[in-house]
Amino acid sequence: MKKKLSLNEEIFDIIDEFTFFDDWSDKYQHLIDQGKKIERIEENLKIEKNKIKGCQSNVYFFSKTDDDGIIYFSGESDAAIVQGLMAILFRVFSGRNPNEILSSNADFLNKIGLDKHLSPTRKNGLSHIINAIYSEAKKQKVKQT
Repeated sequence: MKKKLSLNEEIFDIIDEFTFFDDWSDKYQHLIDQGKKIERIEENLKIEKNKIKGCQSNVYFFSKTDDDGIIYFSGESDAAIVQGLMAILFRVFSGRNPNEILSSNADFLNKIGLDKHLSPTRKNGLSHIINAIYSEAKKQKVKQT
């Protein structure tokens, strides 16, 4: 089994992957390919409670926390780019404890240029997904204290 990278190592890997490509069409394709790697959520989780509001596409977001307080995120979108965005966010934040999540940020997305290459509606949806991740980490931190 592959050892899980630290949060910062995962961020550096993602930045390296995206800086490898010169052309934005290649970066978008890489993002879409990342989205194909994440497991689809079960149909019974595709309910209104798990739907992220404020996204142009349908986005379902779900988290579970194990007995050690480690949070795992899953999700699904009907838009390939959004699915890819979730995939890279989950690579960084899933499988972490609340303190790790809350002491980091998603600035790495700007370092790979997504801030300049996403439509305003995609940026808005992305911020809602990031907020959902941090919100869940805050909830779990409160439960643990």
